[in-house]
Amino acid sequence: METLEPYSQESERNSKPETENPSTSSVSPSAPPPASVLRLWRPAAQRNVRNQWSKMASYRQQWNLASSSGRSHATSLVNSYLSQRYLPSMELGVLNDMPDIREKASFKLVKQQEHHQSKLLSAYKDMVAAVNYMVNTSRSMRCFLKGPSSSPLVQFSSYSEDVNDTGDGGGMPVFSFSPIAAFEKLAEELVQMFELELNLKRLLVIELLSISCETPQVNGFCWSDELYPGEFDDLSMCNLYSKENHQLVTPRLKDCNSAMHALPVQHNHQPNQEILQGQ
Repeated sequence: METLEPYSQESERNSKPETENPSTSSVSPSAPPPASVLRLWRPAAQRNVRNQWSKMASYRQQWNLASSSGRSHATSLVNSYLSQRYLPSMELGVLNDMPDIREKASFKLVKQQEHHQSKLLSAYKDMVAAVNYMVNTSRSMRCFLKGPSSSPLVQFSSYSEDVNDTGDGGGMPVFSFSPIAAFEKLAEELVQMFELELNLKRLLVIELLSISCETPQVNGFCWSDELYPGEFDDLSMCNLYSKENHQLVTPRLKDCNSAMHALPVQHNHQPNQEILQGQ
């Protein structure tokens, strides 16, 4: 009777760069591993899938925290902007007798706007990072054999050492009747949802960062501007920036061909108060 060899799964290499993970679409189907290896592969693959979905849930929580922080700072930014715009006509009561009270209040509100703009940009950067983590996790569902199958110690890894190893157990179900490909597709759909929302949030961040009422000569941001150093590299990892064409993906609805082909530069951006108050 055949004796099953012990197995171990290497977890310290889960943080390998994306380039070391083979593309699931470019790997050609191959013969499934021997039955003895498959019996060891399935529990290792189950553990890896659980770990990846646990990471995905953690990154979703990171996204929620960053999104909530960004929304809070966006609200405070708009409130400071509206207060400054209404300051000249605001009734100050007894404070009106204080020297330069309106100028000092206006300066303080400008500093508040700068603070909230900085925090808003930081929150956006955290959301980009969260989506990139989700992308890498969604591409790490497969479990590859580490070393030769004839080795006395069968090991598995999250990256492939053999181009003929598809990492999916030859289509073998991992949980119930669901193979690795089913989990990859589900993770991809989830990531696409966050990518679309991130793209829309970037458009909102640009509008909010362009708010300026004290320095009208300052140009506002436009869609093609890099909002922080290295942003385009980060966006390329989540398929929102093409390094070949040097173009950003414009906001659109999922599976919709219509998109904004050009977003104009905002000069002396002065949002309408009624629009800001209604947000």
